[in-house]
Amino acid sequence: MANAQIPGLTPENEGGDVAVKGAEKKRDVIDVSGAPVEVPSDEEIERITMDVIGQLKSVYDPEIPVDIYELGLIYKVELEDDRVLKVLMTLTAPGCPVAGEMPLWVQDACAVVAGVRRVEVDMTFDPPWTMDRMSDEAKLELNMF
Repeated sequence: MANAQIPGLTPENEGGDVAVKGAEKKRDVIDVSGAPVEVPSDEEIERITMDVIGQLKSVYDPEIPVDIYELGLIYKVELEDDRVLKVLMTLTAPGCPVAGEMPLWVQDACAVVAGVRRVEVDMTFDPPWTMDRMSDEAKLELNMF
């Protein structure tokens, strides 16, 4: 036994955990989101939807003076029963210089919506973004009519 000189070390806890008989291991996880635990009601889903859209409209593509919502960069938003908001988005081009930052901008913008516990943002390029995904408002802003 090479580790016999270490007090309290046994073959059972050699990985570093000190085992206490009858005690379960607990994780130090504290939910500070302030979101309720129960499934959101239909009215709350409607409010969260409007708030999320408002927050998405606050995030702008730095190369195009239009928000990412009107540009059509948001493909899907889902609010799960456990109040995790999942956003699937794309960029105008795979080589976009803010490709690593924009998902964080979206996550930060949506994380402040009341009633959302956590935000997960995934990036996709399938299907690739085209100008056809832009809203009429975005096209008008960019003089594309």
